[in-house]
Amino acid sequence: MIRAVVFDVGECLVDESREYGTWADWLGVPRHTFHAMFGAVIAQGRDYRETFQEFRPGFDLYEEREKRAAAGQPETFGEEDLYADVRPTLSELRAQGLWLGIAGNQTVRAGRILRELFTDDVDLIGTSDDWGASKPDPEFFKRVADAVPFEAGEILYVGDRCDNDIRPAADASIETALVRRGPWATIQWNSPEAVQLPTFRMDGLRELPLLINKFNDSAR
Repeated sequence: MIRAVVFDVGECLVDESREYGTWADWLGVPRHTFHAMFGAVIAQGRDYRETFQEFRPGFDLYEEREKRAAAGQPETFGEEDLYADVRPTLSELRAQGLWLGIAGNQTVRAGRILRELFTDDVDLIGTSDDWGASKPDPEFFKRVADAVPFEAGEILYVGDRCDNDIRPAADASIETALVRRGPWATIQWNSPEAVQLPTFRMDGLRELPLLINKFNDSAR
């Protein structure tokens, strides 16, 4: 049975459109051009960070994050960037008695923002910077399993990427749900891996409570 649900952050809970737009502004390129290149890089199966290299060879993302912060333009997100189905889904899952967590490839700064946004909504907030391990490294999902007070097979990890979320979570014996939004899920949606590997496939988070109920009913 599924007893715990852990969510990825970007393009699962948080719509990153505004943030990637600010990166285009920082690079001094039109937003539509940046977004087009971003999609092309993902479609080619490359690391999304290579997008920055296309516009500025030698670009160091960590260094540029520090420069943005020093310039008063830090990476940020807030309530207005959450997908509309996030709050009601968390409330319904909590009402079902499920243990909830958030864990993703995020900076220390993003972790602080997440804790401000979700203090009373979840039982765990963990980031790659907190744990010293980034997806898809198996160590990241080991940290998830260690932090959740249930067996790995009783955890559901919800994400938008087959490569970073679904495949490595499944390799760790964690159940998975692929949500269809953001560039990765849109591009990967009809791939054999996206069709066959996830426990659930969803067009939005509001489907999740019912899917979990049906799954747990069948396990009883």
